[in-house]
Amino acid sequence: MQKAIQLRQFLAERLPAVRLFSEAEAAKTSPCHPTGLPQIDELLGGGLPKGAITELVRDDKMTGSALVLCSILRHSQGQWAGLIDGRDSFDPASIDFKLSRLIWVRCQEAAQALKAADLLLRDGNLPLVILDLALNPLPQLRKTPSTVWYRLQRLIEPKSTALLVITPRPTVSSAKARLHLAGNFDFEALDQPQEELLRQLKFAIVNKRLHSDELEWAQAG
Repeated sequence: MQKAIQLRQFLAERLPAVRLFSEAEAAKTSPCHPTGLPQIDELLGGGLPKGAITELVRDDKMTGSALVLCSILRHSQGQWAGLIDGRDSFDPASIDFKLSRLIWVRCQEAAQALKAADLLLRDGNLPLVILDLALNPLPQLRKTPSTVWYRLQRLIEPKSTALLVITPRPTVSSAKARLHLAGNFDFEALDQPQEELLRQLKFAIVNKRLHSDELEWAQAG
């Protein structure tokens, strides 16, 4: 509870001058938040949908979800963004760019991370929030009732914020779109340039609104 209060105070102190979009202004802006990854942006029609939740499922630890996370943060430089680190696994020393406008919330359990997501979305000042639950144990995620995800969806709907949730298995019942990440990196891949690794990533989309089980794959050329 104390940490939640501290986070609320931090948001009030650091973001008081950030002007929220009015509904009219939001309608004029792009309905998507570009990620800078063509595989994702093409599948989603321009980027992560604003006012909605996008789930990114990585089925294996070596598929490159950390690479995707860092790439999206790099593309969002110059804008405020929120990273909710569900397993305290993010290493800022491993990146080569500045994170002066990143709110990094470090958690140990999924329940803590979801409470932090609730606070950041209620604040409404961040154009991008990433909830990284990729390394959280499945039992923690299974304990999360679907009502929690639908509450987050209701919070974000009237705002111009895009929420990306990274999970190890399909989890987010209220996601507007679900992406599946495929990659097969080994330790030798660490010697390859990051640009080359990003080109090797493949993403597939499940259109939940149509209840389609077909996957549409995209890979950088």
